[in-house]
Amino acid sequence: MEVVVSAPGKVLITGGYLILERPNAGLVLSTNARFYAIVKPLYEEHNQKSWAWSWSDVKVSSPQLSRRQHTNYLLLNQCFSVPPQGRFMELPIGLDITILGCNDFYSYRTQIEAHGIPLTRETLASFPPFSSIAFNVEDLHGAPSRNYKPEIAKTGLGSSAAMTTSVVAALLHYLGVVNLQPTLIGTTEWEAANKNLGLVHIVAQSAHCLAQGKVGSGFDISAAVYGSQCYVRFSPSVLSSAQVGENFLPDVVSDILKGNWDHEISRFSLPPLMNLLLGEPGTGGSSTPSMVGSVKQWQKADPENSLETWRILHSANAKLEAQLKLLSKFAEGVRGTYEHIINICSRFTHEKWMEQVVNKDEEAIVKALIKTRDAFIEIRSHMRHMGLAAGVPIEPESQTRLLDTTMNLEGVLLAGVPGAGGFDAVFAIILGQATDAVAKTWSSFGVLPLLVEEDSRGLCLESGDPRTRTLASAMSSIKIN
Repeated sequence: MEVVVSAPGKVLITGGYLILERPNAGLVLSTNARFYAIVKPLYEEHNQKSWAWSWSDVKVSSPQLSRRQHTNYLLLNQCFSVPPQGRFMELPIGLDITILGCNDFYSYRTQIEAHGIPLTRETLASFPPFSSIAFNVEDLHGAPSRNYKPEIAKTGLGSSAAMTTSVVAALLHYLGVVNLQPTLIGTTEWEAANKNLGLVHIVAQSAHCLAQGKVGSGFDISAAVYGSQCYVRFSPSVLSSAQVGENFLPDVVSDILKGNWDHEISRFSLPPLMNLLLGEPGTGGSSTPSMVGSVKQWQKADPENSLETWRILHSANAKLEAQLKLLSKFAEGVRGTYEHIINICSRFTHEKWMEQVVNKDEEAIVKALIKTRDAFIEIRSHMRHMGLAAGVPIEPESQTRLLDTTMNLEGVLLAGVPGAGGFDAVFAIILGQATDAVAKTWSSFGVLPLLVEEDSRGLCLESGDPRTRTLASAMSSIKIN
């Protein structure tokens, strides 16, 4: 028996910093960048060395980590509750777990620049799927490095959350604790899958927080489970028992599962014919924990002004959400008109959108587009103000120039820095077929446009090893003369 589960990466387009505190919401988009967890038996038969089956061998493989591909663990069976059907004891003891992450989670910019090839999406597409992510395996003379320590540069899509969620979901499904239904996940029957997904969500949130040593907002795990959404965080107190190291693990697990998980999620995705584009500026990384810490210090030092800034930001975020949802309603109610005006606007800069209007329905759609831009411009303004007040580069000047230029291109609805901001990445929401033109402009500015797109699905139960599917697809494209 082999189980393969995938979970997506994320992009937080609104709610940076505010999402850390209830009841502030954030809009998070899941992406087509996915982590895959493959779980299968390690042995065909029971390992007689494990006395009374009290422990299990666990082999975890990460093929993308070059030489250090495998790590072995011992799993204490007594730490886990056996499902009523006792399926855990029926399975061959020993777990073989393989973890794979799409290339989009990792930065290949250094390699591209070192070889003097163009910073384009076509260049990224030429990399083999699931390429190596350990970039300093050789010394200056080309020999294997004695002090091997993988240098892994990321693109900020939430790789740890996607990896944790995929592994948790694959294990729970493999052991029969949950039954993931591929026909329900990521569809209009989302709510029907909540019973199973809810358990995956709680366990993944807990595991991720424990691994990081802190309780974060959890939007990245939630997106990995449920897909694109509007998210309000859970109360941190729900994980209080896990913060005490001496607590007995089964008791901690019981408390967490029975806790008041008061997070709020609602369905959200980009309106039709709108595309997400991410770019890697290559101007140096940012430390999100450090930036968050500085913003919190500012809040304590200047509670009155910080509270007012957050109030304005909360209002602007709500305006943006409302306009995007209104555009989705237009797409449902007057689909033909909506498609027509979006495609026309994709060929013009925002100043000329209203000039293309010929009837009231088109006017209403364009007004919603303009109000969406206005709300996001307000968000960017106050995020910059917050960054200046807290002394952190939430939207650095170099990013501001790039984003302003991007927002003045044909077919661009909005452009900003995702999540906590900084130098790591930029994103744009683009109308219709204008994505390629924006990507080319970014390349000319030294920004590497990524292949990432929105995929509103969350967890997926896959039909098999993604490497096998990739190989089969490649073989099918080969012509034999």
